[in-house]
Amino acid sequence: MASGFFALFDDIALLMDDMATMSQVATKKTAGILGDDLAVAAEQASGSAASRELHVIWAIFKGSAINKAIILPLAFLLSAFVPWIIVPILMLGGVYLAFEGMEKIYEYFFHKKTQAKISAQTTQSKEEVLDAEKDKIKSAIRTDFILSVEIVILALSTVAESSLMVQIGVVTLVAILATVGVYGLVALLVRMDDFGYKLVSMSNDAKSFMHKFGQFLIRALPKVIRALAVIGTIAMLLVAGGIFVHNVHAIHDVVAGIPSILGELLIGTIVGIIAIAPMEIIKKVKAA
Repeated sequence: MASGFFALFDDIALLMDDMATMSQVATKKTAGILGDDLAVAAEQASGSAASRELHVIWAIFKGSAINKAIILPLAFLLSAFVPWIIVPILMLGGVYLAFEGMEKIYEYFFHKKTQAKISAQTTQSKEEVLDAEKDKIKSAIRTDFILSVEIVILALSTVAESSLMVQIGVVTLVAILATVGVYGLVALLVRMDDFGYKLVSMSNDAKSFMHKFGQFLIRALPKVIRALAVIGTIAMLLVAGGIFVHNVHAIHDVVAGIPSILGELLIGTIVGIIAIAPMEIIKKVKAA
């Protein structure tokens, strides 16, 4: 009886050791896309009124947690029973991400003047601001869903040969770290100026390090947000391109001779152009 009891503890200890080892491998493999997820999340969450930033991030965080709760069991089931369908799902997600990224670039270059004119002439009511905020949250959660699928599938691929319990433990841990870590960092980033104001208020000497560092954080926030908007857009194209490069041998062979990051960006851009072209044609036909 006692020997059986201790044998159970040995099995649990061995399982935990396997999970710890594979979790490190899975985290390293998904580190790149987690960085992309951070940039995209920060870009999506920024731009709201200061008093609403944490509300927006919390809403996106909850949506991301729900996304993971949906994706995880589906990923385990698909991997077990219909593994062939995972790649097509990833590629559909890649098309969506490429479309989102290229749409931002298209809007910046071709609709910039129109948007600036509308912004200058239109004062939004409180209801319109809240509606725009809801749309932003929904868009961020949709984008998070695609990135979450990629994170879960990549993590799952690292433990594909392990037992079911190790797969569930490792992939669930990576998903939790992705959600809490990414949106925790986003919350810190968008409140960087508040921390700067706090440091300035705590310092009576304008020449002190604390005061200067606080001023630096305050001045840096707008630049960080603008940089994240650019990085987030590029990240979506990189993730989209990476999906196609890693899952379509013909595309992989085409870009094999150039640095991987440039190849993924190139493929993501091409897919984005192909995805956005028919949508823009339809818009122009409807407007005519």
